[in-house]
Amino acid sequence: MTKKNLSIREKTIFDGLFTKYFLKSLFTLWFKLAGRKVCKHPPEGAGVAIAAPHTSNLDFIYALGAAIIQDVKIYFSIKDSMCKVPVLGTWLMWLGAMPIDRSSKGQGQVEQIKAFIDSQKGNRVFFLFTPEGTRGAVKKWKTGFYHIAQGCDLPIFLAKVDYLSKETGVFHTFKLTGDKDNDIQAMQASYKSVHGKHLNDQFPPYIGQLPSITEAEAAIIQALYSLKGVATKMEITAKAKLTKLSSNMLTLLIDKGLLEKITVIGGTNESTYRLTFCR
Repeated sequence: MTKKNLSIREKTIFDGLFTKYFLKSLFTLWFKLAGRKVCKHPPEGAGVAIAAPHTSNLDFIYALGAAIIQDVKIYFSIKDSMCKVPVLGTWLMWLGAMPIDRSSKGQGQVEQIKAFIDSQKGNRVFFLFTPEGTRGAVKKWKTGFYHIAQGCDLPIFLAKVDYLSKETGVFHTFKLTGDKDNDIQAMQASYKSVHGKHLNDQFPPYIGQLPSITEAEAAIIQALYSLKGVATKMEITAKAKLTKLSSNMLTLLIDKGLLEKITVIGGTNESTYRLTFCR
């Protein structure tokens, strides 16, 4: 007998007046009373979203609330066998479950996702994966999400549920470079300052909150990130579109532990700067 493949359901909890008015108002009130907030400026269009660290079932509830508040439609990966269970399977797919045959390691999902994106006409549609693959402690990520993003030519949206800052949502858009190992390391570095519910179970290990930074400092970090993490002062200034970049500002970022000065080029005495996680 031919194995029946399930397809992505177009109409889910994220569609209709019930969500637009009732659930959105309910989650907005809940987040406000609980002191929770959503990350600003969710990305437009479609993308593969990864949520880490995943250490609690509450992560999904918070992610669902943030998505509904920001008019984002999310689909989350789940074993296809779960979606075939009577009643439970129908309910899961209404919530946005995306049936995955995990034995295929992401293969076979690419065409399905591509076709589905075409039907969404530019809506915010995030295909959500938990790279740990479990709520328990792990030592590495599963990388099926990377192959799906690569095969579908989609960016990767880095999403979080931070239990210390009480912030939930997508905080960065990551464009693949084609160097899988370096891309994964860079994404993992972005999660080291995210506080999961159970610190002992999260990967990569939590190193503490990042220090607060100004908009200009954020522009410098983003510029360095796009320059593969290493650049001269002149290159940073041009990439960050700053009229002037003082040495004092770079020194402040070094003192905050975000940058480091690594070399002097030839006899020009022109230093290069590096993001601390790009060692």
